Amino acid sequence: MFTPSFVAPQDTEAVTELLRAQLEELPGRSPLYADLFAEHGVTAATFATLDDLGKFPFTTKQMLRDSQAATQPLGRHAGVDMTEVIRVHASTGTTGRPSWAGVTRRDAEAWTDMVARAFRTMGATREDVVLHGAGLTLFVGGLPIRDALERIGATMVPIGTGASDKAVLALETLGVTALHSTPSYARYLAEHLRERGRDPKEFGLRKIFVGGEPGGGEPAFRRLVEQEWGAPVTEGLGNADMAPVLFGEAPGTDGMRFTGGRHVVVELIDPDTEEPVVPEPGASGELVYTSVDRECCPLVRFRTRDRVLVTGLGPDGAPLIRCVGRSDDMLIVLGVNVFPSAIRDLVQTLYPRTTGAVHVVLPSKGPRVEPPLRVEAEWGREAGDRDQLGREIEELIRARLSVRAVVDLVPPGTIERSEMKSSLTRLAP
Repeated sequence: MFTPSFVAPQDTEAVTELLRAQLEELPGRSPLYADLFAEHGVTAATFATLDDLGKFPFTTKQMLRDSQAATQPLGRHAGVDMTEVIRVHASTGTTGRPSWAGVTRRDAEAWTDMVARAFRTMGATREDVVLHGAGLTLFVGGLPIRDALERIGATMVPIGTGASDKAVLALETLGVTALHSTPSYARYLAEHLRERGRDPKEFGLRKIFVGGEPGGGEPAFRRLVEQEWGAPVTEGLGNADMAPVLFGEAPGTDGMRFTGGRHVVVELIDPDTEEPVVPEPGASGELVYTSVDRECCPLVRFRTRDRVLVTGLGPDGAPLIRCVGRSDDMLIVLGVNVFPSAIRDLVQTLYPRTTGAVHVVLPSKGPRVEPPLRVEAEWGREAGDRDQLGREIEELIRARLSVRAVVDLVPPGTIERSEMKSSLTRLAP
C-alpha cells in the first residue's frame, strides 16, 4: 500500500482533490498518458485516495526521451500547446540526451513557491546577499532560484559558472553573506582562493546552500567545505523534470524535509521490486514524484533514480532524508551496490593527507564491474608515506563498502575539477 508520509496531514484532502482533477484531465491533454493509462487499465475513477496512486503505472526518463523524439518540441506528454509555455529548461543530461521541460506561467509560479519554501527552510532570509555560483541558462538551478530568492527578498548576485574571478570580486566588495552552488563548486571556489593566497574564511560567509548533486550530505565532504569557509552547509534536492528544489534542510537538522507543499506527491519505493517503502528512520529507496497541478509536462509516478536514506523524523514527524546517489551512477561489484560518492566521502575523511578528489576508473561502462575496483585519489599536502596512505584507503573501502579496491595515488590537481557537477567515474583509456 502507498504511504503518503511526505504529505502533511493538513494538506491530504486538498492534494487528493487537486490530483483527482489532474488525472481526470490528463488523458485528454497528453497522448502519452492516454495510451499509458489505457494500456494499464486505469482511469481517473481508479483514484479515490492517495493510497490508490500505487495502482497507476510508473513514468521513466526513457519514456520522456522517446516522447520528445516522437513529437517535437516538448513531446507527447507536454499537456499544453507551446503558445502557453513561457520558458523552457532542460535536464543536465548526466544519464543520456537532455530532455526539455516547459513551464507555463502557473507552473513557474508553483516552482517559485516550492523553491522559496525550500530556501527559507535552508536558512535564506531577506537580509542575505547570495552569491549564485550555478548556471543561469537551461539549468533548473538557475533562473528558478533567482525567482525564489527575489520572492524571499534576498539580494542575488548572479555570477553563474566560469567566472570565479568575478565571484572573488563580489566576495570582496558586496558584503556577500551566502553562497549557492553545487557542492563541487563550493570546494572549487575555496581551492581557487587558496591558490591565490587567500583564506576563504576571510570573506565572512555565514551560509552555504548546495544542491544539484550528491555531496552536500556526505559527512567528510561537508566538513571540509564548512572548515574551508567557516560557515554551515545546508542542502536542497530537486529534479529537472519535476521541480528545481523539493526538499530543503533546516540548519542543525540531520536531513532534508519535503518542501513541495501541495504541488507534488512523493513516494519511496524499493528500486528493484518497485514496492512501496515506509519512510521511517533507517529506510532507503528511490524517490518517485507525481505532479499535482502541473500544466506543461505533468508527470505521474516519475522514477527519479535518486536513492535516498531516511535519516530521522522532524519535530512534526515528517521524514528527513539524505541523497546517497543515483541508480544510474551505482556500480555493482560481485553483487554489492557501490556509489562512487561513498568512495569520495571515505577518501575525504583522510584530508589533508588526501585532497578528497577521486575517480573510479572503469574498464567499460557499468554498472557491473569485476573486482578489484580501480580508484584514483589525489594525495594531499600532508600525505606522509604514500604507500601506507594507499593501503589505508584500500582497507577503508574494503571495510566500509565490502568491495576490494586498488588505489592509485596521483599528485594534487591531477583529477579535473568542475564548477558544476563533478564526474566521479571515467573510462580507462
